[in-house]
Amino acid sequence: MSARTRDPQRNEEPSKSQRKREMLALQALGESLLPLADERLERLPVTPELIDAVRTARAIRAHEGRRRQLQYIGRLMREIDAEALRDALSDETREHRVATAVMHAAERWRERILADDRALGDWLAQYPDTRESLEPLVPRARGELAAGGPGRAFRELFRKIRDRLA
Repeated sequence: MSARTRDPQRNEEPSKSQRKREMLALQALGESLLPLADERLERLPVTPELIDAVRTARAIRAHEGRRRQLQYIGRLMREIDAEALRDALSDETREHRVATAVMHAAERWRERILADDRALGDWLAQYPDTRESLEPLVPRARGELAAGGPGRAFRELFRKIRDRLA
């Protein structure tokens, strides 16, 4: 057997290059935590030391200092379950996408309702339980828009639509 051919029966450790790729992947995963808000960060399956390191990295502006802090984050990442973290981040991202979609849908409904009474009828046919809370807001919100800009009723209409869609 040549030196280049691997025997599947032997339990070889990963090569140095493979270990380095894995460490860089963990460091990149750790770097993806930097833009997260603290409350989201604390919900993830990470250690308190890692959370502190991420907070410190956010504050570092010097290139070399930030690079070294990211390496430290990569080292701390070796102590956690990276797959569980990836799953949690994926769930967080999915929840964020759903919340964004609900907000966009609420904005579209509000625009349609304010532009056309038939849209209000469509909404009330679909969500009859919102009649008492939405019907008085629509004329007030239309009046606010006609007077020069959105106001309290405009925002309240959005909130009620968004809450019903969520």
